[in-house]
Amino acid sequence: MEFTIQEVNNRTDLLPGITLGYQIHDSCAAVSMAVKVAFQFANGMEPFYNDTDSCSKSAAAAVPALVGESTSTPSMSMARQLGLFGIPQVSPHATCACLSDKRQYPAFLRTVPSDHHQAAALAKMVKYFGWTWIGAVRSDSDYGNYGMASFLKAAQEEGICVEYSESYYRTQPRSKLERVANVIRRSTARVIVAFLAPGDMKFLLEELAKQPPPPLQWIGSDAWIIDPEFLRFNMCAGAIGFGVPRSVIPGFREFLLDLSPAQALKSPLLTEFWESSFSCSLTGSSGGARECYGSEDIRALQNPYTDTSQLRATNLVYKATYAIAHAIHGVICNDTQCDKSAKFTPWQV
Repeated sequence: MEFTIQEVNNRTDLLPGITLGYQIHDSCAAVSMAVKVAFQFANGMEPFYNDTDSCSKSAAAAVPALVGESTSTPSMSMARQLGLFGIPQVSPHATCACLSDKRQYPAFLRTVPSDHHQAAALAKMVKYFGWTWIGAVRSDSDYGNYGMASFLKAAQEEGICVEYSESYYRTQPRSKLERVANVIRRSTARVIVAFLAPGDMKFLLEELAKQPPPPLQWIGSDAWIIDPEFLRFNMCAGAIGFGVPRSVIPGFREFLLDLSPAQALKSPLLTEFWESSFSCSLTGSSGGARECYGSEDIRALQNPYTDTSQLRATNLVYKATYAIAHAIHGVICNDTQCDKSAKFTPWQV
């Protein structure tokens, strides 16, 4: 997002003479944090109430649009709040089909397809290979429940029989996970459609590995099927599914590598990244770690930060940010220039 806004601000054909600003908040994948941030965006960015300001002046502090959240349940909670104020929310990765309901989420938009399409495609793929007797397992969340409901409906229309449909969420009691694993072990279906979040899939595979079932053909949802983490599980060999396509974002790798120790110190996240990558301390010797020399070369690293060969969800953030920039341009700009003093409401965006 930072890279995209910097790119937009350097362009002369998009929002000429206008500089976009931004604030980035971490929701910690928690609904409570997401709702808190949504209210903060809607009411203005000041963390305190000023009773001397007029309502109109306070309202003007609200942001015109936001990018987020990355998952469905927090996005639903935010969208319910932001929709009341007409503030557009563009999610790069919340795929729940339920979010397409404009009556509940009038200001919600996204740059990733709804799971309605993925579920239909998975059913057609299962039918294509002639697998008519299958098992199904899902995350016990909005993502998993709505996604599996769409798949089961599509599977029924394709004439596919489902032996079982089980759910699990990683915070549920371990006995629930063990029960789901035993259902899979005892079943006669050797093809399993897994509409699971990566964390739930990881726990399930680790549980199954304790008493491995006969070879299984896994059909995976987009959340985990392209995650390299699952390459270490032998029972996932041959798993197939649909994922967000890889993309190339010109200039993005150079932007990531243009990071100095001084820049890293400005962000707790980047400080932690730098210290763990080079096994040193930017803030002085702590925990036995040596002090960073300042000559560490980030270009010599080989880790997920420097690997830009798998830009999938990243590209959806890129598109979401550009979508907002173009929308603002359409409201305050004509063919040649922008009106810096133009007042507009978030709903116009």
